[in-house]
Amino acid sequence: MFQVKATVVDFLGDEDTYPCHFQHKIGDEFIYDGEKYVGRICPSASPMLVPMMIEMHASGPRYIPSGYYYPFWYAPCSVKAPSLKKYDGLGFKNVLKTIVEPKYHMANLAAPNAFKWPPHHERTVAKGTIVICPDIRTSALYRVEAFDISDKGYDVPYFRRQMSILSKVLAKPGIAVARILNEFSKEENENIYPALSTIIIEALAEELELMGYLEIKDGKATVPAKGQKKLEDYKKSLTAEERKALKL
Repeated sequence: MFQVKATVVDFLGDEDTYPCHFQHKIGDEFIYDGEKYVGRICPSASPMLVPMMIEMHASGPRYIPSGYYYPFWYAPCSVKAPSLKKYDGLGFKNVLKTIVEPKYHMANLAAPNAFKWPPHHERTVAKGTIVICPDIRTSALYRVEAFDISDKGYDVPYFRRQMSILSKVLAKPGIAVARILNEFSKEENENIYPALSTIIIEALAEELELMGYLEIKDGKATVPAKGQKKLEDYKKSLTAEERKALKL
């Protein structure tokens, strides 16, 4: 599981003429850390932001909105052409150029690489996690992203298991991910929640890799400097009793 933040990155509307009445500023952050929300967020944007943040709490940077899969983002603009209905079934004609509208035109709310001609070479439209404030006059733009693994709420036991995985891999750099389970004793496995298995280690290791705390190549794991620091910071946060119990 992941910590997630929404950051105000732009105003697509005319913020001078139609100022944000919540007084958001570029750079404002709103965080979900796994158990609580931290920061200020406009109530007009929160119904869109909060559900996305909860989904990203589970998926992290793997999150892709369903709209990403639509092919029409890469079709050109069009005009009505009833005589061409016999070809496409509806009657449209391609406009084989990129239409550039004046600043603050509604069309500028479309994703940057949508409806271009020639089309963008890579499928990027709707892949990013962007939310636009429903006040179209101001159109505050929020970027939502997972920025760390979660160590709060009901994620705590899983986070601790992830730190134990880092510890085991650090002791045996290059160990196959499939063999990490063998590094835990029967007591370490069965007496601590959650009990480990090959599949849960794969899931926890994938999250560590996504955040740069673990490197996996050809099925073999190593702990980079970022992961070593994370592990050391975790150890410092433990009581003497906890460190003894966890053998850290």
